[in-house]
Amino acid sequence: MAEICPTCGLPSDICVCEEIGKEQQRIRVRLETRKWGKAVTIVDGISDKEANLSRLAQRLKSFCACGGTAKNEEIILQGDHRDKVKIYLIRQGYPEENVEIQ
Repeated sequence: MAEICPTCGLPSDICVCEEIGKEQQRIRVRLETRKWGKAVTIVDGISDKEANLSRLAQRLKSFCACGGTAKNEEIILQGDHRDKVKIYLIRQGYPEENVEIQ
C-alpha cells in the first residue's frame, strides 16, 4: 500500500502539496546596488518550508553562472540576473504571474 501524505491525504505519488505551495508564494526579484556600485539580484518571498533555499540558490548560481548566497530567507546573486532568474523559476513550476520583477 502506498504512503499517504499527512498534509493533503492523497497517496505520495500524486501528492499536490508542493504544487499548491508554489502557487501561493509571491516571489520578488529585484536589483540593488551595493558598495562601489556593484549590482546584486535579490530573490525573496520563497518559503524555506516549501523549497530548500540553499539548494535553490546553488542551482540559480549554476544557471546564471555567478556567485551568490542564501541568507535571511533571501537569495543574493552577484550581478543583474533578473530575467534569467524569472525564466528559471518558471521552469521549476512557479506560476509566471507570481514572479514579479522590480
